[in-house]
Parts: sequence; structure tokens; C-alpha cells
Amino acid sequence: MLMIAVTSTVSMISSCKKYLTETPAAAFSTAAAFSNVAMATDVVMGVYARLSGDSGYGIRLSMYFPYDNDEMLGASSNTSPDGDRRDIARYGATQTNGQIEGPLENLYTGIERANICIKYIPLMSQYTNGSSSDQATLKRLYGEVLTLRAQFYFEIIRNWGDMPAQFIPSADMPTLVIPKTNRDVIYDHILDDLLTAEPLVPWRTDAGVTRDERITKGAVKGLRARIALFRGGYSLRNDSKIMERRSDYLKYYQIALSECADVIASNAHGLNSSYQALFKNYVDAHTLDPTGEILFEVAMAGGSGTADSKLGYYDGPRLVNGSSSYGNSSIYILPTYFYAFDQNDTRRDVTVAPYYVNIDGTKVLQKLVSLTTGKFRRDWITNPGFVGLAYTGSQYFGINWPILRYSDILLMYAEADNEINQKPSATSIQYFNQVRARGFGGNTALIGTTPTTYDAFFTAIMNERSFEFGGEGIRKYDLIRWNKLYTNILATRANLTLMMNKQAPYNNLPQSMYYLTGQQSIVYSNSLYAPTPSATPTGYTKIGWVSSLTNTGTIPYIDYVAKFFTPNNGELLPIPQATMQANPLLSGQQNPGYQ
Repeated sequence: MLMIAVTSTVSMISSCKKYLTETPAAAFSTAAAFSNVAMATDVVMGVYARLSGDSGYGIRLSMYFPYDNDEMLGASSNTSPDGDRRDIARYGATQTNGQIEGPLENLYTGIERANICIKYIPLMSQYTNGSSSDQATLKRLYGEVLTLRAQFYFEIIRNWGDMPAQFIPSADMPTLVIPKTNRDVIYDHILDDLLTAEPLVPWRTDAGVTRDERITKGAVKGLRARIALFRGGYSLRNDSKIMERRSDYLKYYQIALSECADVIASNAHGLNSSYQALFKNYVDAHTLDPTGEILFEVAMAGGSGTADSKLGYYDGPRLVNGSSSYGNSSIYILPTYFYAFDQNDTRRDVTVAPYYVNIDGTKVLQKLVSLTTGKFRRDWITNPGFVGLAYTGSQYFGINWPILRYSDILLMYAEADNEINQKPSATSIQYFNQVRARGFGGNTALIGTTPTTYDAFFTAIMNERSFEFGGEGIRKYDLIRWNKLYTNILATRANLTLMMNKQAPYNNLPQSMYYLTGQQSIVYSNSLYAPTPSATPTGYTKIGWVSSLTNTGTIPYIDYVAKFFTPNNGELLPIPQATMQANPLLSGQQNPGYQ
């Protein structure tokens, strides 16, 4: 079916705040929808709605598409290929895969809704002749929909590359059968849109927000920085069919540097002093982080696949209730990623959940190859409206998806500065150290010496971004824009083999771990960083650790990592077959490697 819907009405939702529901409040003609500020606000909330739900960041964009990488494995199964999410994780998706058409259509629906708002909001009489309050509100709404459209297009580009693009409502198009638009053209357009949006939206500290679910100036600037880095990075090109970056890439690194500098100077956002508290006490607890570290998050609620998320159900530790268990735990931590963390880095035990949780809250240690992601976990949910659901078979817990955090602003600044000047400045090192020190609980004595040369600092940035953003849907796309995905996949398989064979640097790790059952937290008997003691300690239960890592059986673990990835192919998803069939101008224009 055609991705860009023709419509003269807009479905709306009542709020972008917490307890979001996707049930439309009403459907109106465009004249009625943009007749007053309240109605226009509801219409814009309908644009926000395309971010959430199963086809948005509720599961597919957040937890199907970003895996496998050098940190984590997506869903595994004895069935391969399966024509589903497992093939996406293994880089074996085809154009008939049932999980790729819906998200693409959803993104184009968001673009269509945004295009309608972008056309009609500035035409409202209140936009130029209303009260100062009405004008400010409408200009903010205009800036928000420009930013939302940019986010939708960004997600399309980084997953599918060159795609048809329109920037006016479908009703105004002479034809909806349009060719692909070069991604650079789309990138430049949305970068300009974001520049337009910046003065129209307030800083977080001026917006009076209760959650960072609506776009503010810091989010616009931060997203513009992120998109600029992708515009200046590598991508799989349709013309050459290889990974390339354009010769003018430094222009876009400069944009990123300037935007990040503005966010930092604003003092509207900061780092939470506790990495664990950010996720446990705020994201999973459904409360506002007072530091404003999350610049923008997708509002999730409603308990359905149209507007909520499966965060904490699809990923994170399962709930065990006797012989039953609830939850998928479908994103697994690679053993090499677990051991890439310094043992003093507090981010390891936030990013990794080594247990399943019993109905009484006690923990059951899992094998090393069965560790799950930990930032979104049911046993960290404390909000009275959701805590009861967390200990049932419910799939929806209303956990928001963070799109952008302040630590990313600091690290993007450091990366851009290093690239532009071919070495890190003192300021970049300072920002890098802020992020790293927070990871070590503020103890700067533990963070090591930060490199001062270009190559070494770039490597440090790559590593730090891995430690900081694991499980947040960022790593795969970072590796692609650096053209490091295949290199790191091969290195990960090689390191897993070293670990399995008890070779350096993994030769002194425990083959088994012992832990106390019936505890509210995991209590180990032996060290995670020393060989297993020969004697089993009294009262402790043994679990396979490094010994659980093998490369045999129905699913050879090491071979399974990004199993079907092929350079100059797997960096993009195939365009869905239905999309190709609906648009004759896409005939013969399938992405490289899928023809």
C-alpha cells in the first residue's frame, strides 16, 4: 500500500503527557482542526502519537531494528530464517519480512500529519494577530512539528537510506507516485527545518514541563547535532553501493559542535549524579528527573500496542511465578560487552540485568550467555499506577523511551571537536571526563588517563558511547556512521572465541558463579574477575558462567552474532515489497544487496 496517506482530516489525541492514549478524540476538517489554539494543540499531539506504540519506539524502532551489534544480541530462535524480528537482528531480513512495513508506514503517517500542521498552523489568524500568548503557543507548536518531521525522516534515512520524500500535505501533491530523494537532500532540508524551529520553542527551564515528553529548545538543538553527525558520517550509498561519506563532512561536524555548545551553555540540562537513579528512580519510576538529563523522551501509556511500549517486557528480566514466567527477555548482553566494562563502572550493573525476578522480588541468577538488558526492568517500576502490572503477565508498563540525553550532548561535542581539530581540546576532554566520571560514581581517580591524540581519543569516544548508551538503540547506528560495524562484529566474534577457549585477556575469568538464592539482590560468593574456587561454598547455588559460552548445537552462539551480516548490504534494511509494488518509480531501486 502507498506509504503516504491522502487525508483531509487529522486524528487527534488529547495529550502528549503521561497516560497517553491513542484513541482519537475526534476527526475534523482542516478548517475546524486549526480554528483555535486548543484544537491545533490537539492536532500536534496527534503527530507526537506516531512516535509511540508497537510500530514506533514502543518496540520495533527501539528493540527490533538496533540489533545485533557489538554489545547485544536481538531475539534468538531455533528457527532461522524466520521472516520476522530474528532475521532483522541477524541481518537476514528480506523485503517480505513482516516487521519492517508497519514501522515505515507509521513514520510516513507521522510525516503526513506533520506536513498538514506545518502548512496550516502559520495560516491561522492567531499565529500573527492573536494575543501574545496565542502567538507564542502556535509558534511553539510549529517548531515542534518541524522537529517531529525531522525525527521521522531521520529514522527513515538511517534504516532505509534514500527514500521518497515530500514536505507538503498529500492533498497538495500533483501525484503521490514520486521517486527516491537523495538522503543528503533530505538531511539538508530537515537540518534547515530544525534551525527554523530553534527560536520558536522554549528552553526546558522556561517551558514549565512536568516531563520531557514535549520538544524544547535543547531537544531541537541536540537532535540537529545528532542528525548533522549522521549527515557527515558514512552511509551505504545507492549509487556506488558502498559505504561512503561526503567530502564536505566537516561542515556538519561544525554544526554539531555549535549546537552542542549552545545546549551546554544554556544550563537548561545537566547530568544526574547517579547513573542508576536516572533509570531506576526516574525512567522506570515514571517521574521527572530534576536535572533534565533526558532532553526528549517518547510518552508511553494506555496499555495497548497503539500508544504504549513493551519496554520492561520485551527486554529486561523476566518475572518467574512458580512454573510460569512472563516477559520475553529478548535482548541479550554479549559476554564480551559485560567484561568490557571496568569492574568499578556503575553503568555495567544498570545496563545489564543478570537475573530473573521472582514474584516475591527475590532474584535468580542467569548464565553468562543469558544476561538481559537492564535499563528498563519491571522490578524497578514503583509508580502505583504500574507497579501492579509489573508483577503480572501484562506486556505494557508505560515506560518512556529516551530519545536524547545530555550525556550524548557532551560526547557529541567531544567527538565533533576532535574530528574538526584532529585532536581533542581541553574542553572536549573536560566534557568526556564528566560523562566518564559519573559512570564511576564521581570518583575521578578511577577513570584512567584520557588520551590527547586524535586516534586514541576517537577510540575512547567509541568505547565511552558504548558504556554510556548500551540498550538505548544507539550503538548499531553509531558504528554504521563510523563505518565500523563489520570491523566490530568480527572483533566481537574473535573475542568471544578467546573467552570460550580461556585465552587472554579472558583466561582468569570464572567458569561458574555461586550465589545465594532467596535474596532481593544478587549476592555472589566468588569474584566475577577471578577463577572459580574449587570448593562449592555452603548454601550457595552454582550457575554456569563462562562455561555457558559455546559454539556448538542448534544455535552456535558465536557464529550467531550478526550471522548474515554482509558489508555494503546489512547497513540498510530492505524496502518492503508492498512499498515497492505500490510505487512504479521504485522498480529496480531496492537497496543494495536485496535485489
